[in-house]
Amino acid sequence: MPSRRNLLISAAAGSAAVTLDPVSFAVAAPGGTETRTLTGTIPYGAPDWVYVPLEIPTGVNKIEVSYAYDRPAPPPGQAGNALDIGIFDESGHDLGDARGFRGWSGGFRTEFAISAAEATPGYLPGPIRPGTWHVIFGPYTVHPQGLTWTLTVTLSYGAQPAPFQPRPAPLQATGRGKAWYRGDLHLHTVHSDGRRTPAELASGARAAKLDFFVSTEHNTTSAHGIWGEYAGPDLLIINGEEITTRNGHYTALGLPAGTWIDWRYRAADGGLQRFVDRIHRAGGLAVAAHPNAQCVACGWRFGYAGLDAVEVWNGPWTPDDDAVLAAWDNLLVSNRGRQWLPAVGASDAHSEPQVIGLPQTVVRADNLDRRSVLAAVRAGRSWIAESAAVSLSFTAATPRGRAEIGDRLPAAADDPVQVTLSVSGAPGGTARLISDQGVRVTAPLSAEGTGTVAWPTNSQNSRYVRAEVRRADTSMVALTNPIFIGG
Repeated sequence: MPSRRNLLISAAAGSAAVTLDPVSFAVAAPGGTETRTLTGTIPYGAPDWVYVPLEIPTGVNKIEVSYAYDRPAPPPGQAGNALDIGIFDESGHDLGDARGFRGWSGGFRTEFAISAAEATPGYLPGPIRPGTWHVIFGPYTVHPQGLTWTLTVTLSYGAQPAPFQPRPAPLQATGRGKAWYRGDLHLHTVHSDGRRTPAELASGARAAKLDFFVSTEHNTTSAHGIWGEYAGPDLLIINGEEITTRNGHYTALGLPAGTWIDWRYRAADGGLQRFVDRIHRAGGLAVAAHPNAQCVACGWRFGYAGLDAVEVWNGPWTPDDDAVLAAWDNLLVSNRGRQWLPAVGASDAHSEPQVIGLPQTVVRADNLDRRSVLAAVRAGRSWIAESAAVSLSFTAATPRGRAEIGDRLPAAADDPVQVTLSVSGAPGGTARLISDQGVRVTAPLSAEGTGTVAWPTNSQNSRYVRAEVRRADTSMVALTNPIFIGG
């Protein structure tokens, strides 16, 4: 049984992780099982990660794990107990070592099972090889009196079953060539902390008239191997992951099937760039998610250097989104369009009644394939809509040329520039044109929610122009990335 004293000493030393004494199992005959139940206490002020080593013998074909912990009511101003869980196999559990990762369910499940043929959603099926596996506990929050846990591990012995055959989604769907495509960049299913099944999510995306979506389960790739069953010529499904560090969440968009990104670090560790680089080497994008979220460890604390975009609109519009939008606009002003950070939006929908595609990112892509969609997001050739009912066109033009969202319009200092915004599907809405000098034009739309706004400017007056459509209560209906003007 793990030593409680060992845990307390390590935690008091201030380490980011502690490893308990290993737990061994006897070898059983085929068809037999063995169960061990372990207990321990995690103190207040605990490290981020606690590892329980399991010495898995030969002949095991299935591992089943369940856990529980005490949940006393916390005193005022203090957090109660919340304990996450996952597992690494004998290949390793060092930071960034993807070979050993076998699954994560956070605090969403109290039990899981893994075999070669199948695994609980959030976990990866595969052979059970002998060696030292590690159950990982993540003390998300700990009550001042500590957190007492119980872990039960059952091993089943016998021949390995036929292995799981992954069916990842195709890398492209039937598109319309170079066009505007609608997608949701941040979604969850039962493979992390969502309630929707993959089938329900795909059906909901089609009902929302989306052309694509990105699957972003928390800290796991388990859904990557099943999306081929639900994608189709009409729906591009892109693999991703939401990486939930202790100092904020970010999404990896466009990962090759099975590519896993570690989450076990804080801003002070200085390790973010290592994992952003890994995303980029895999051909994906790194996006700061809900930067101003108020839940514990949800708000973004790493800064934006090296990232590809920022999620300025997450789910139904709230004051948190207004704060992120204002901070993003300040970045546009300060860098004057050099290596600017595009804005995206996503629903982050987990279950009913959260709405898939509220909001959605509309990209101008060369076709409906993973590479083209990611290139459009990275370039900022996109705008964000409340739903598929909202459409807009936003351009800037001189006598010699024309630019769309995300483009730079060449213009001499004395060139007249005509900015034009056309909107439909926004009843009761008001259109706004915003430059680096602030809000420049405000115009009501018709009762039907349509209208066109034209504004003359030049590169001296406006280094960029972007558009918003809001309701009378200031909630957002649509917003665009900027068009940059001049050199």
